[in-house]
Order: sequence, then structure tokens, then C-alpha cells
Amino acid sequence: QVQLAESGGGLVQPGGSLRLSCAASGKIFRLDAMGWYRQGPGKERDLVAVIRGGSTNYTDSVKGRFTISRDNAENTAYLQMNSLKPEDTAVYVCNAAGYYSQYNSFSIWGQGTQVTVSS
Repeated sequence: QVQLAESGGGLVQPGGSLRLSCAASGKIFRLDAMGWYRQGPGKERDLVAVIRGGSTNYTDSVKGRFTISRDNAENTAYLQMNSLKPEDTAVYVCNAAGYYSQYNSFSIWGQGTQVTVSS
């Protein structure tokens, strides 16, 4: 009923920038939080950044380099990633949580987009 479409991954050199997008569509009554997670090779999926209302939270390793934002009218979240480092290499996965009716909630994941930071 609700789908996520991610875009913006790719290959970038250290110090470069990328912007990820995550667009939610379908039957959405209310969209509460959107976030980005990442999973590096052989690692668990970890939270990168989340935006909920006007509040944002970041994992320590990306503070000052990454910025999460949201277009409420378009149900789209963005992750601007600057000063990228090789250790940022991972599959970045979007998550959206909200309600598709007054009493029924959802929490869904996108398929992920690969970000590779390498010279």
C-alpha cells in the first residue's frame, strides 16, 4: 500500500558529495518519520539519520557532514552527504513510518542504494 523509491547512490571520490532521495507513495494518511540506514560489507544495518517532524538525529560519525531534510508536500526525504569517506561505503536504505489510515500504522523499507567512496 505504501512504497518507497530511492535514488542518488553511486561512486564518488573521497571528499565528494552525493544526495540521496527517498520518495514515499501510495495510501498515506500520515507520514511521521523518515530515516536513512546503512549496511556496510559484513556489518549490521545501522541508523545514519532520521527526521521526525522538525527534529533530526544523526549517528556521530556523520554529524557535520550529512544533512537529512524532508519535503512534506512530496513525502520525500533527502540525505545530503558531503566530505564522504571510504568508511561511508555501504548500501543506504530508506525507512518510512506512519499511518495509512487513522488507526493502522506502517513501517516500510526501501530496496537500498549503493554508495561507494573510493579513489
